[in-house]
Amino acid sequence: MTVRPVEPTDVPALVGLVRELAEYEHAAHEVRLTEEQLHGALFGDSPALFGHVALGPGGAVVGTALWFLNFSTWRGTHGVYLEDLYVQPAHRGRGLGRELLRTLAATCVERGYGRLEWSVLDWNTPSIEFYRAAGAVPVDGWTVFRLTDDALTSFAADRRD
Repeated sequence: MTVRPVEPTDVPALVGLVRELAEYEHAAHEVRLTEEQLHGALFGDSPALFGHVALGPGGAVVGTALWFLNFSTWRGTHGVYLEDLYVQPAHRGRGLGRELLRTLAATCVERGYGRLEWSVLDWNTPSIEFYRAAGAVPVDGWTVFRLTDDALTSFAADRRD
């Protein structure tokens, strides 16, 4: 079992994993990610996305944790938002997901980050049980809001100059 930081040669496999995750979450139609976009986000002049990969037999990329920094004004420190944690179904049950999550938790501790957080779909019971077993707790009383596509464009167009 090997977990290591993402390398540029991992990008095609990562795009594939993102598409698999979206399919699992019944949202494949929403994925627009390209290899060029992901490469730029991870390895451009000012990387805004970071990640780790889990390697399976033969060194193939079979899992990933993609994350970015946020900031808690209440804690006064950066935190990590875990955008995607995914291990291909054929490789689950071997501790790869746990090792990806532990690696990210260790990164937080080493860098003095105050939080590691993520979202999970309400119906995704296996993931919720996995996160609870790791000691994570849901943040009750908060609802995620999102502006995308036409709503984002329309709202932005109403700015006062």
